[in-house]
Amino acid sequence: MATPPPPHGPHPYTQPPGQPQMGPYAPQQPTGPYGQQQPTGPYAPQQPAAPYAQQPAGPYAPQQPAGPYAPQQPAGPYAPPGPPAPAPAQAPYGYPQQPHPHAQPGPVGCQFCGAQPAVQATVRGHQGILYVMRFLSRSGVFCRSCGLATYREMSAKTLWQGWWSPLSVVITPITLLVNLGPRSRFHALAAPVGGFRPSLDPGKPLLRRPETLLILIPLALLALALTVLFVIGLFADDSSSEPLTTGAGQGKAQTLAVGDCVRNDADWPDQDLRTVDCGSADAQYKVSRRLDSPEQHCAGGDYLGALEYSPDGATTSCLTPVR
Repeated sequence: MATPPPPHGPHPYTQPPGQPQMGPYAPQQPTGPYGQQQPTGPYAPQQPAAPYAQQPAGPYAPQQPAGPYAPQQPAGPYAPPGPPAPAPAQAPYGYPQQPHPHAQPGPVGCQFCGAQPAVQATVRGHQGILYVMRFLSRSGVFCRSCGLATYREMSAKTLWQGWWSPLSVVITPITLLVNLGPRSRFHALAAPVGGFRPSLDPGKPLLRRPETLLILIPLALLALALTVLFVIGLFADDSSSEPLTTGAGQGKAQTLAVGDCVRNDADWPDQDLRTVDCGSADAQYKVSRRLDSPEQHCAGGDYLGALEYSPDGATTSCLTPVR
């Protein structure tokens, strides 16, 4: 009886699992002076670094490339942690630091040129046009040159623009006097230094500018007004001191004698006396006496007659009411 063939199974020359394959058909490992070559380039497999691997240090340590082609660190939630940011300065006991309430600020430069020293001031001006007025002002920090330039410019404009309304005649001098305060503060400063641009040119002093001559206009108008008022008052006084004529229309006043009865056809204190009969109803006053010396006086209730009714034109007559 014949022996049956063995069942199908592994090849009799197959190496057991876990052992390197041997034989003529085993895969050959590359050999040579350089051994096995690793692929290079952007697709080369990365070797994981050991958690405790140390980088070489010293003068021969590899340098990291720098510049625009340096490798960029990844950003986002998976970026490697960098060095911690410095903590903000804290006051003792953890409270944030606050500026001192009485701390003095540093020096401030001129607002026009930035030079120092400078001072805070306000320069004013005024304009009057009939019934319209404008009150001007310029405030800020000024050095000596910029402050004097601003003062002279605004004061010069006020001298010829501030007189042309009724109230401006009073306001303009007040404005010019107020500007003397900032002017003295500008003169007290030292020469400006350290500006970021040249200072303003102060120009000529105020009293040497043509605008100053215009102040003579209001002074001339004031002198003219006083002269007119004086002449009007003089003529009014002359008209009131003219001698009064009698009711008869004579050009010269009548001479009154002691004992004459008279009537006044004008309203006191004006006098227009004329003699009448003492027994008539027109008699109002009687010449009782004439004051020949300064020590004499009329009786109570008497009226004083004008000097032109006396014989010499310089003696006062006492007029006593008859009823």
